[in-house]
Amino acid sequence: QLSPPYDLHLAELTATQFIDIWKHFDADGNGYIEGKELENFIKELETARRGTKASMDPSHTAFKEKMKEFMASFDKNSDGRIEMLELAQLLPTEENFLLCFREFVGSSSEFMAAWRKYDSDRSGYIESNELKGFLSDLLKKANKSYDEKKLQEYTQTILRMFDLNGDGKLGLSEMARLLPVHENFLLKFEGIRLTVKEFDSLFTYYDKDGNGYIDEQELDALLKDLCDKNKMDVDSTGLSGYKASIMALSDGGKLYRTELEIVLCRDSAL
Repeated sequence: QLSPPYDLHLAELTATQFIDIWKHFDADGNGYIEGKELENFIKELETARRGTKASMDPSHTAFKEKMKEFMASFDKNSDGRIEMLELAQLLPTEENFLLCFREFVGSSSEFMAAWRKYDSDRSGYIESNELKGFLSDLLKKANKSYDEKKLQEYTQTILRMFDLNGDGKLGLSEMARLLPVHENFLLKFEGIRLTVKEFDSLFTYYDKDGNGYIDEQELDALLKDLCDKNKMDVDSTGLSGYKASIMALSDGGKLYRTELEIVLCRDSAL
């Protein structure tokens, strides 16, 4: 186990500084620090801690060991890359704003219900001017007190984090990174993003009566089918969790095509 404080400056970072560090290391902006980026990150981290460049050659065995140790501690979902929230856990960000978000976005179904309210045109995005409402909703759900100034700061920070292309819109799959990894059901389906064509035939197959939506039972069958086809090992509790999260997007128990497409389709998620 690495001993804290394990950080770049041994001081508390503001949320904004945290984002700057993130953007510096996530050079390709894909939402992960991986490969070469990860090597650079660990190199700078070590240098900052020790003020030394000793044994910091990435091909060096000691460095590889360090990296292994580091990943074992911080790569919570063991996918070999560091996500923003995993990084937030190891940098002392002021009242660690991201982690406090994770605590109060207790479940993905709460998150999705708030999302549904603000993504009123079902585009899979919320506009930046709606973000503030979305965040204050989540904070209220969590009985978390905040003032206008804090809310403004959170909103700005989240915009800087997630609106990478600067179009003033935030996508569901990006915002879902605020969820704890195990709650983030979108990540579960990341590996099986369907094309619109595949999605269409799947939806049509389960929407037996062709009324344009599927209900909870049909969704259940559809998800089981998807998991089997993709050899995803999901137990029934996991599955009912995903189902609840996805149904939170539904309209009184009717899950329309667009809602499900946002979750399962590569094209609409990007």
